[in-house]
Amino acid sequence: MIRNIITLTLNDLAIAFKNKTIFLIIFIPLFVFFSLKLVDRSATDVKKITIGLIQSEAYAPVILHTITSAGNIFTVSRVSGEEEGKRWLREKKIDGLLVRSEQDTGSVALVVLKKESLQTLSIVESFSALQRGTEGKSINWISGITPIQQGGIQKQTLPTWILMVVLLVGFIIMPAQVAEEKEKKLLLALLQTPMREIEWLGAKVLSGMTLILTAVLFLHLLGQFNPGNIPGYGAFIVVGSFCFSSYGILLGFLCRNQASARTLGILFYLPHLLPSALSDFSQKLTMVAPLLPSYQLYEPIKAILLDEGRLSNLSLEWFYLLAVGLVTLLFSYMLMKKRWLM
Repeated sequence: MIRNIITLTLNDLAIAFKNKTIFLIIFIPLFVFFSLKLVDRSATDVKKITIGLIQSEAYAPVILHTITSAGNIFTVSRVSGEEEGKRWLREKKIDGLLVRSEQDTGSVALVVLKKESLQTLSIVESFSALQRGTEGKSINWISGITPIQQGGIQKQTLPTWILMVVLLVGFIIMPAQVAEEKEKKLLLALLQTPMREIEWLGAKVLSGMTLILTAVLFLHLLGQFNPGNIPGYGAFIVVGSFCFSSYGILLGFLCRNQASARTLGILFYLPHLLPSALSDFSQKLTMVAPLLPSYQLYEPIKAILLDEGRLSNLSLEWFYLLAVGLVTLLFSYMLMKKRWLM
């Protein structure tokens, strides 16, 4: 009996090597480890904090002098008014904006993009350290923190959940469906009929888009989230579903069977999910993430849901997603014409 168990175990491991499942066991921990290393940076790798100061604002002299003198910690940018400062925050030109506190003339109020962010924590810790070195124990220089992105933690995490759903359909479900039809020769049989390649591709893209749109709709209905700018939000969800449905079809064509498609899908899923979702917590990930189409979907959705963003200001990202969808669909069509791995 033990011999049979060992034989079957070795057979299962051999199958795992053959269908590339074993690669996931190696790849996933490595990828998560390196992603977290980028997030958990050492103190010596901290980027300078860019603080916005209003030109006409009368700040406490000790605070103003300390900030301008701490050139190794802060970079000071002058803005004409509070509205311009908030716009710069949304555009990530500054990390925080200091305005006069209504509670105490000897302190300031801090305006940030998001209260629970790495930048906000760095600003507060830096101010506390400078205050202790200058005045010791006294009234806190920062009397309050006002975030621009309003809403509870559920709404703030909604863009991440939407991205997870879109990538799940695009990289896990769609490649497996395409590979299954190839593996069972169903696609080859359909192509012997008058059906053309473009018709099959169109139907497959529409099915993927339907799955994504249905999942996103359920997220909003269950959480009772109001998207705000419905036309702009809908435009990005539609183009994002088109982009990643086409992407998933291409991955399916690159595989011979379902097992390989699922493995390849996960290998694409994590690198598209983690850098985009964790970009707020790492300057290094912020530099890498914009190269991914997932980031070009995640950031506009976050801007529309949390910052009242407009489609007119996000047109470049919209066309980027459309272009990726069209290019991947074109490659799928070329592979289909060549009957690749069928």
